[in-house]
Amino acid sequence: MGTPRDDREEKTPAPSTTLSPSAEFPPLSAGDLAALGRLGRQWRLNDRVRALPVDPGVSEVRRPTDTTGAGTGPPGPFQPEHPGYLAATAGAERGDTPPGRAAGRLRRLLLGPPLASAAVLRERMPKLVALPVLSSDLLSSVAYGPEAMLTVLLLAGSGALGLSLPIAAALVVLMVTVGVSYRQTVYAYPHGAGSYLVASDSIGPRAGLAAAAGLILDYILTVSVSVAAGVAAVTSALPTLTPLAVPLALAVIGLLLAGNLRGVRVAGNVFAAPTYLFLAAVVGLVAVGLGQAAARGFTPVAPAPTPAVQGLSLLLVLRAFASGATSMTGIEAVSNAVPVFRPTEWRNARTVLTWMVGILVVLFVGLTLLIHLNGLVPRRDETLLSQLAHRTFPHGPWYPLIQVATALVLLFAANTAFNDLPRLLYFMARDSYVPRRFLHMGDRLAFSNGLVTLAACAALIVVAFGGHTQSLIPLYAVGVFLAFTLSQAGMVNHWRRHRGAGWRRRACLNGVGALLSAVVLLTAAVTKFAEGAWLVVLAVPLLVWLFLRVRRHYDRVRDALSPQAAVLAHPPRAGVAADPAAVLPQQVRHLFVVPVVRLNQAALRTLAYVGSLGQPTLAVHVSPEEQEARRFHDQWDAWGNHIPLETILSPHRVTVAPLARYVRALRRGRPDVTVTVVVPEVVVEHPWQRVLHHRTERRLRRAVRRVPGIVVTNMPTHLPR
Repeated sequence: MGTPRDDREEKTPAPSTTLSPSAEFPPLSAGDLAALGRLGRQWRLNDRVRALPVDPGVSEVRRPTDTTGAGTGPPGPFQPEHPGYLAATAGAERGDTPPGRAAGRLRRLLLGPPLASAAVLRERMPKLVALPVLSSDLLSSVAYGPEAMLTVLLLAGSGALGLSLPIAAALVVLMVTVGVSYRQTVYAYPHGAGSYLVASDSIGPRAGLAAAAGLILDYILTVSVSVAAGVAAVTSALPTLTPLAVPLALAVIGLLLAGNLRGVRVAGNVFAAPTYLFLAAVVGLVAVGLGQAAARGFTPVAPAPTPAVQGLSLLLVLRAFASGATSMTGIEAVSNAVPVFRPTEWRNARTVLTWMVGILVVLFVGLTLLIHLNGLVPRRDETLLSQLAHRTFPHGPWYPLIQVATALVLLFAANTAFNDLPRLLYFMARDSYVPRRFLHMGDRLAFSNGLVTLAACAALIVVAFGGHTQSLIPLYAVGVFLAFTLSQAGMVNHWRRHRGAGWRRRACLNGVGALLSAVVLLTAAVTKFAEGAWLVVLAVPLLVWLFLRVRRHYDRVRDALSPQAAVLAHPPRAGVAADPAAVLPQQVRHLFVVPVVRLNQAALRTLAYVGSLGQPTLAVHVSPEEQEARRFHDQWDAWGNHIPLETILSPHRVTVAPLARYVRALRRGRPDVTVTVVVPEVVVEHPWQRVLHHRTERRLRRAVRRVPGIVVTNMPTHLPR
């Protein structure tokens, strides 16, 4: 897996990029900053704008003080940090309504108290916690990987089972090759994101997106299939629970989601134990089984005769090789999760990856060898691991311990996906290929949106397949080995481009890994196409197309909203009127429109507010008939006719649509004027009371949202309590 000398031959890596909450707020480019300076120098504002009528440091900001000036009582919602900076306390972040406070208490009960952004480094995992958390998927696959290989070989009869040893040897070569490749990947790309980052950087963006699509499908399938398999193990032991298989699977997914929403460190401490229990149980099984085999001189037991249903061929051998390669799902987990390690991140990640691959090889080889020596044959009613445990431990508590450990590790193997997929989505969101909400860190510094998305997709699959997701297993190899192939091909280009010490040796190693991974990929895609692999073959290009569409949208938004674009589209010239997209206050002309249904206190407060702004104002009344319109005009005249009034007759009693059409017509008549519609609103105390009042503002905003230069807002009037 590499030596210290290998590390010295390579150049010093770039410092690791920390996953930071600040990624949601990318900095402006130098060109945008220069454009801001040019725009700012032409601003002209009245001095009253900066003469604030309130003190920003009002008493609510500061902690209560006694007569001596010393602080007393709990801190207020804000605390002065630096001149011009306030720090929000937990009190400021809590809801200020009864439902908001209740939701906050429930959230704290389920997830724990919020963590400050500065705690991101403390949430890292030590190696002994990261090993079981990131390897649960990889190590649990030895429970079904050897059996998948032997099940294919059995099609050619029990005589073909002897090929399991040379195929296993080839798989060990593939495991070590891919493991060494990912060690080099971790070192060359210490920020994480694994296959996506390597393929994007060394081959091209579309290759990176294809690798990401394969990994996304693999992670979602990992959760749904692992949980369903674990629940199946439980219901097999307790058949009375079989009708509850789907609810149990959903409950496990919910448990995994809740644990990971509590943060990386908490989830690691909670879900590490099942993996260590499984590791100890299987290592004990292999050790005792080899001891028993040594006592009889390692003489293999002949397997039960099984007739062939198809001839032995190269294609069958390749299918067995591809099926056994499912034991490698999860080997890329460390490269995707480098930022969760404690410093030095890349070094600790490489150490854990070495342990993972070493343990995988030992368990895979040991179980395959023991299955061969004991002459075991795949059966429908019992797994090979269960048969082997029965044969090795016919009496005592060890057999049920192994079964319990296997069920637990299958249930919680999905935790690897909960660790890796949100971080993959984070890096893709940083590159604008998926929604930027995946950049957001939740209260506990976990990528909440990514976690919830993963849980929702996995739960949907479990429900859609009724908890029987075995038909999804053939899809595994296609997605994950697509990522392996692109990652290692990308590393070949990486070494060719940088040409450091020993680059030819490294490139050859990655080239062999890419070739072997491509063989598995093509074999799985061809031989399992009819079994469901066609879904992945179609889903990958569809996902890549969606990623590119998202990126195109974000590029368009960035170009349209850039300060440089504002300067180019609307050259600022002081004193010259421009359209409402102008970026200088002296260029903006206003027209305020106030819809008035009746002259009550809400309408009068709105008219007073708009009139105080000193801008042109027009009142609009929509009436269902002329008689009511005349009556309203009499009321308007009695008030004093201080603001121009326009009345719209709507004989079919429709209100919002004619009002929206009228506002759009005003805007078309003067494209250089910003039309601001201020709607009087009555604010009620209880949510149920909202249905008793019209929501005119929201409906009007939806009706005119596509028209530039129209602003819809409201003037609230609160009912007395």
